[in-house]
Amino acid sequence: MNPPAVSARVRGRAAELERIGALVRGPGGGMAVVCGAGGLGKTTLAAEAAAQARAQGQVVVWIRWRDDPERLGQDLAQAAHILGLPEVRLEEARTGRVSLVDAVWEHLATVTGWLIVVDNVDTPARVGPGSGPPAAYRGWLRPHGGGVLLVTSRDTTGQTWGTDADLIHLQPLVDDAGAAVLLDAAPHAGTAAEAEALAARLGGLPLGLNAAGIYLSVPTSRHRTFAAYQHALETEFADLLGAEHPAAATDPAVARSVVRHTWDLSLDQLGSDGYTLARPVLQLLALLEPAPVPRTLITPELVADATGLPATAATVDAALAGLHQYGLLHTPGADAPEPASPAVSQLQLHPLVREVTSHTLTSTEPANTWLTALDDHLTRAVNAVVGMPGRTGWPTARLLAPHLPAHLGRNTQRGLTTAAGTLGRLADALNNAGAASEELLLRRQVLDAETRVLGPDHPRTLGSRNNLASALGELGEYRQSADLHQQVLADRERILGPDHPDTLNSHNNLANALNRLGEYRQSADLHQQVLADRERILGPDHPDTLSSRNNLANALSDLGEHQQAADISRQNVADRERVLGPDHPGTLGSRNNLAATLSELGEYQQAADISRQNVADSERLYGPDHPRTLGSRNNLAATLNSLGEHQQSADLHQRNLTDRERILGPDHPDTLSSRNNLANALSDLGEHQQSADLHQRNLTDRERILGPDHPDTFNSRNNLAVALHDLGKYQQSADLHQRNLTDRERILGPDHPDTLSSRNNLAVDRARLAEVGRRRWWPLPRRR
Repeated sequence: MNPPAVSARVRGRAAELERIGALVRGPGGGMAVVCGAGGLGKTTLAAEAAAQARAQGQVVVWIRWRDDPERLGQDLAQAAHILGLPEVRLEEARTGRVSLVDAVWEHLATVTGWLIVVDNVDTPARVGPGSGPPAAYRGWLRPHGGGVLLVTSRDTTGQTWGTDADLIHLQPLVDDAGAAVLLDAAPHAGTAAEAEALAARLGGLPLGLNAAGIYLSVPTSRHRTFAAYQHALETEFADLLGAEHPAAATDPAVARSVVRHTWDLSLDQLGSDGYTLARPVLQLLALLEPAPVPRTLITPELVADATGLPATAATVDAALAGLHQYGLLHTPGADAPEPASPAVSQLQLHPLVREVTSHTLTSTEPANTWLTALDDHLTRAVNAVVGMPGRTGWPTARLLAPHLPAHLGRNTQRGLTTAAGTLGRLADALNNAGAASEELLLRRQVLDAETRVLGPDHPRTLGSRNNLASALGELGEYRQSADLHQQVLADRERILGPDHPDTLNSHNNLANALNRLGEYRQSADLHQQVLADRERILGPDHPDTLSSRNNLANALSDLGEHQQAADISRQNVADRERVLGPDHPGTLGSRNNLAATLSELGEYQQAADISRQNVADSERLYGPDHPRTLGSRNNLAATLNSLGEHQQSADLHQRNLTDRERILGPDHPDTLSSRNNLANALSDLGEHQQSADLHQRNLTDRERILGPDHPDTFNSRNNLAVALHDLGKYQQSADLHQRNLTDRERILGPDHPDTLSSRNNLAVDRARLAEVGRRRWWPLPRRR
């Protein structure tokens, strides 16, 4: 009844050990349940907690559950006897004059200073005595002692253990703790970074980490380094972690210690409990990618089509609930508070559970049958998402995206048109959702498949290359986007002719890409040409013509021709409202760009009114996190600052910066724009040092990401100089303004408003004049 010895330092479980330790040290006793899937180190954690309790003077008793209620009763009676339960009381229980379980717990309630561990209670419904659940607290496991009862179990549900039990849910180890486990076992197998990479590859599962560490510590092993072991997993997974053990089927202790078999114990138990679909549903999920799966994909029809087993909504629900109960299946975000919780339910396997399970599907024919069914239902799921109104299907589209490339790969030869069409439809939905990263994944896969099967000059291949270039642009990869659009334009002119609508589309997209690169004159000239061609070929009211007119207005505004841009934008808003409707994305885009141009003209109140309405419409149509909403909110904040509402502007810019960093990433050009505009608002609030620090960071980032000659880089250099001027650092400010003036004259020309602003600010610095009279540039990024 002694606890097992802990052979190595327990890593990454300090918080859990402290929770148990606090309960042991506390005055009231109680019950804790360490729960989670097999392989998470529940027994190891309990053994470490027992060692710490014993070191503090507690009486520690270790009991291993053997799926035998009578044996458990004997063990607990022996534990109570060790803690002073009189022999006479035990004799009364043996002769039936009192209940043994009540006699044991009546005594344990009077005694303090003990820790009793009941390990591996994976069948809690059988604990007894009787058929009541442990949560009733009338059986062998109760929270009412003067000491602490510590239970380990794969059953993770509160319904099983009751409200008085402290459930300690074990999670996989974080990467640095997992790396420490590997380094403890094999200190000479590589660097900490290499150990951390291997720990991440193993999903932080302690059983997998221990298996890898033991393997690497053996001098005769073929792979002796963390890097070599991780590389070998790609081709030798079945031998390294998926190997069978001959004794696992008959000895549960062996099965618990082998990665290949540890989860079979839970699946066998679920099967014996009547969850007949638990194993096939787990196997079906294992055939998908290691990413969350929308719950709506796992239907009774899919399960029946794949496995040939009868399935109903109730039996599939029960199977998923059972897998979740035993920690084999997670539901990411299900417990998150609103509004952070996901809009759709998600299912996810631990990466090693998925990988081991997929390796058990060794029979080719069943696997092919299952994959065929999966492909059919993935197509149905995409069609359902695309057919949903508004943004209803966007969260599900994001979840489906990682699982579609494999679908395309399995169907490239026999059904490329259908499979590529499925991916294309989902990519279009992701584009509407502003999910550029997920869209890019699908665009790349479709382009690679079509290039390989149809050839690089096929019109569909050219269309896919165009779509990939646009997705790159949305992610801020402006140079890659422009180069790819240039290539597609040349190919389309050669193959389709200069007047083909697809060729005109490439002209338009290249012009937009050039504008994002700061090539405003070239962009404007190209947009002017495309507008003329589209008016001639498609007519003045065609949506593509209206798009060209909108984009020309933007390019003109960036060239400093704000009045002309405003006139075109105002007409375009009216035309798009008439042709497309007031809620069309193009209409909102034109309205947003008109507001930005009006702000450049000093019409701040009108610009603010339009921007405020646009923010409300974007939030209603796209949601608060859509890139279009963030763009509208950014422009509203900048306009409010121009109206003197500096605090409101700074608060809105801070919110937008936080959102853009989270959604787009810290290096996206739109994120840099938000940081720039926040710094400007802070400067007007008198926070000059904070403003200068932000501008310095932004200048460094823009030089790295956009290049030293991009107009946005000029803006950051100008704004940093202004912030330094406000701090009284006139010489530093003058040096930056001099460099900016030279560069702006070279790139933008001597008469561009930005060049004039640099010349004015340099003069102010040289004269060391007061702040009045300087002119600051306020960039307003536009969504196209």
